[in-house]
Amino acid sequence: MRVILQRSKNAKVSIAGEVVGQIDHGLVLLVGFTATDSRDEIEYLVKKIVNCRIFSDEDGKLNLNVKQVQGEILSVSQFTLYADTKKGNRPSFSKAQAPEQAQANYELFNEMLAQTGVSVKTGSFGADMQVELVNDGPVTIIFDTDNK
Repeated sequence: MRVILQRSKNAKVSIAGEVVGQIDHGLVLLVGFTATDSRDEIEYLVKKIVNCRIFSDEDGKLNLNVKQVQGEILSVSQFTLYADTKKGNRPSFSKAQAPEQAQANYELFNEMLAQTGVSVKTGSFGADMQVELVNDGPVTIIFDTDNK
């Protein structure tokens, strides 16, 4: 499982010009799954992401997590995180999890995030989405359960 986390001042995801998910401040997550991902990887990353201390405290140090700053999460499915670019110029996505299982895992991931008390907004799995955000910092972190 891979997640690209970006600390954001504001963000939204639109489909065909209609906003389907929007946050004021918090985290934008681009979320991808590979064939072997299961509940174990999801639980691990939910805990890591919600507790990740990347927001500034009163001294300007990165000591606070998304819950402590009353931030929100915008979660966007992104199978292209598993692009294989080793051969040729056209990426292969064969390492991405099958759509049916990936959708179930994406929904479970978002449910588990919401169970932590953080407001979670989403895009629409499999849709052609436009994501807009103001990256705060910028702060961008890559999580990969193959590297835990």
